[in-house]
Amino acid sequence: MSTTNGGPTPQAGNPQMPVPQLGVLVQYVKDFSFENPNAPRALTPNAQQPSIKINIGVEAAPLTDNDVEVTLRFEGKAEVQGFVLFGFELLYAGVFRILNVPQESLQPMVMIECPRLLFPFAREIVATATRNGGFPPLMLEPVDFAALYRDRMAAGQPAASPPLNLS
Repeated sequence: MSTTNGGPTPQAGNPQMPVPQLGVLVQYVKDFSFENPNAPRALTPNAQQPSIKINIGVEAAPLTDNDVEVTLRFEGKAEVQGFVLFGFELLYAGVFRILNVPQESLQPMVMIECPRLLFPFAREIVATATRNGGFPPLMLEPVDFAALYRDRMAAGQPAASPPLNLS
């Protein structure tokens, strides 16, 4: 009988399951636009708080058997009484290598965990752009990507386009 440094003794006929892995290969700005259409007039102090509307989306596309590109889409606009202060659109993406993930867990991992890893970097880009545009930095609230995924699935929308099938 042999020992295994304090760990359990391997059982015959019970092969070890490979460990699921998620790695970020690269992340990048795909497209970015910041508009300050009414400067310098929009930069004067205003007693009224602006109305800020932000739309967030997640898209995914397989690249190879194990790699997928995930893109966060942020579109936002700040207005005061119909007067546009600023607007932005950001497509921030990353390529992820996913290994040893069961097929039934793949789509949630791609649509929840991958955007969660990208979000802080996209948030910083938006904050810096609004600050450089002459406004206070816009600090986006954390996003619950799990709830976004569940809502999308409940609405009958595809969670990713095209469907993911990595091997």
